[in-house]
Amino acid sequence: MLTSFDDYPLHQTGVPVQQPASGDRNHYDRYFFNGYDREGSLFFALAMGRYPNRSVLDASFSVVDGGVQRSVHASGRAPLDPIDTSCGPIRIEVVEPLRVLRVVVDDAEHGIGCDLTWHARTLAVEEDHFHRMSGTRVVMDYTRLTQFGTWQGWVRTGDREVQVAAEAFLGSRDRSWGIRGVGEPEGGAPGSTLPQFFWLWSPLNFDDGAAHFDVNEDARGDRWHETALDVPLLPEGAPAIDPGGLPHSPRRMRAVDWHIDWEPGTRRARHASLTFTPWDAEPSTIELEPVLTFHMLGIGYFHPEWSHGVWRGEAATGTTELVLADLDPVAVQHIHVQQLVRAAWGERRGIGVLEQLALGEHAPSGLTGLFDGARP
Repeated sequence: MLTSFDDYPLHQTGVPVQQPASGDRNHYDRYFFNGYDREGSLFFALAMGRYPNRSVLDASFSVVDGGVQRSVHASGRAPLDPIDTSCGPIRIEVVEPLRVLRVVVDDAEHGIGCDLTWHARTLAVEEDHFHRMSGTRVVMDYTRLTQFGTWQGWVRTGDREVQVAAEAFLGSRDRSWGIRGVGEPEGGAPGSTLPQFFWLWSPLNFDDGAAHFDVNEDARGDRWHETALDVPLLPEGAPAIDPGGLPHSPRRMRAVDWHIDWEPGTRRARHASLTFTPWDAEPSTIELEPVLTFHMLGIGYFHPEWSHGVWRGEAATGTTELVLADLDPVAVQHIHVQQLVRAAWGERRGIGVLEQLALGEHAPSGLTGLFDGARP
């Protein structure tokens, strides 16, 4: 099927853009954004995924304010033209690729909404490619870019509307595409071992740039994926595409390590540190202090009703509300979190997130069972 994208010279295969190179039902194409004020009192995130081999598009927008996390969710049949990035009351506009994007949530009925414009403050960084097998089956094969920026506009949550100014609100965004587990189970023989997934992801904004870190490790602690970058600011008028070697190109680390002081009875940090080792300098450490916790459940992760890629009919919308103090931190739906953190990197001070998903055993952390909390 031809679409408007076919008028651009961007084909990667001999078929129309609408048809993925892979027929895997778990092929996806996804947006993610988060934002927060420098004071650490308000946090919001938006996610939207398109699943062309399932003909599904879904999206969620979620806000933490005053100890309550409110979310609006939408799901439906994916529009035929991939340039249509609207799902129920949620839409994303690519105003200027890799520089300016707009997210709109028009849902006055449920008391949550926004009109926010994102402006990049760094180049987009390409994380190392993700590839993971389970026996003979590919379960992960995707690329993700991460970028840092500012927000401007407004957010409505509950009974108040917050004005968002670029000098006060920072954030990060990512785009990922490829194959990973989404949608309804596909059948076949069950796994012969307990599930295990250990994931840390930490984009951090500083006044003079940014730092980016992520790792995946298996149950023994063997690392199968990592990214660690020092990211300079994007100069005014500089190209948005990075050929490498520019003064503002991200600087990849030679090695990276992490340490988490786990909050007893949970699988989330009460303190964390990241150690970056450049190619031409001594190691340095970024200290992270959590400020608040955002539950990824609010944008569909592990959601029992609004999970990613699941067919819910031609057009469905709904809302959820979580009182954060009332949640069980080791319930499966609350394991996956992003903690807003303050960051100290030598004399540099910043703010960002530490995303954590520790499912199953992880020997270096002392974590056992599927969801058992950390021991004191």
